[in-house]
Amino acid sequence: MIGVRLAEDLVNLACSGGWSPSAVCRLLRRSFVRSVDLDALDDTTMQSLRDWTHQLRSVFDSDSVAARTEHMNVILEDGVRAVRLAVHDGLPPHLHFAGAEDDLVQRVKALTSGGLAIFAVEAEAGRMGICARPGCGRVFVDTSKNGRRAYCSAKCGNTHAVHRYRERQQDARHSSGRRVSAPTR
Repeated sequence: MIGVRLAEDLVNLACSGGWSPSAVCRLLRRSFVRSVDLDALDDTTMQSLRDWTHQLRSVFDSDSVAARTEHMNVILEDGVRAVRLAVHDGLPPHLHFAGAEDDLVQRVKALTSGGLAIFAVEAEAGRMGICARPGCGRVFVDTSKNGRRAYCSAKCGNTHAVHRYRERQQDARHSSGRRVSAPTR
């Protein structure tokens, strides 16, 4: 789940306007990307990571299994160099999709594309998308039991529900020609 969560976090960081070397560095460290410090995140590296993030977004933005599969294949072709089973640093066995000799951008590409591919296989290329609240634009990975998540967070889901409720109340007032009072709390 590390790779798919990093993909989600990078896309959401770019969406939020908080894209900066320090924010990217925090995300990469939290995702166990080795040899990452602020000095490694020069302008060229940051632009390459941002460009990659736009490609990752296309996976979340796909409206069908066929489209998601097509976008996944594009990022896999660019991202995965080799697949190795690894055990190190007290971690359980896990897959590496890049070699230790690869640069930071290639390692991020490998981790995110490989992670998304594994998740897509497990979720039958579903269970990921863009928040349904108008104006949000954040992406999500759905790990819920029922697989019907439509919002990036409970806050967005609640905000959208309140907005829809208020619109229905306003429509009811206009269609009846009288004022309907709001419920008291």
